[in-house]
Amino acid sequence: MRYPASLQQAKTQVEQWKNEGRRIVFTNGCFDLLHPGHIDYLDRAAKLGDILIIGLNDDNSIRRLKGKSRPINPLQDRAIMLAALRAVDLVVPFAEDTPLNLITTLMPDILVKGGDYQPDDIVGATEVRKNGGEVIVMPFIDGHSSTGLIQRILATGLS
Repeated sequence: MRYPASLQQAKTQVEQWKNEGRRIVFTNGCFDLLHPGHIDYLDRAAKLGDILIIGLNDDNSIRRLKGKSRPINPLQDRAIMLAALRAVDLVVPFAEDTPLNLITTLMPDILVKGGDYQPDDIVGATEVRKNGGEVIVMPFIDGHSSTGLIQRILATGLS
């Protein structure tokens, strides 16, 4: 099972993986326009454990976060692309503004976010740490962002 998993399907699968002694890594995001920065980030995140799960914002939560012009790619397309990546084991969409319910239900061993977050500011960090897990902030590689990609497309006049 890679995608799209319901919360209950994901919970059942994660319990099985944990019973097998596998370390679960979790990250989340919109992943609207998949680019090399995402690939690098997900590859590095996957190497932190045995299983990489992505919590994927659904279309409505992206609109609330980024505005009415987003997402560029609908949920199903984003899930297909992410699930096709070698590093990704499971994609679980979520409709809330934050992945807190998803994180507390799946309770990963390692919670990863990219960028310039402070670990204590990451949604779910407190809960993961209380359960004995780790929180890791992984820097993005410069020059790659969905927003930057959209700006370059618009600058070409291909709208």
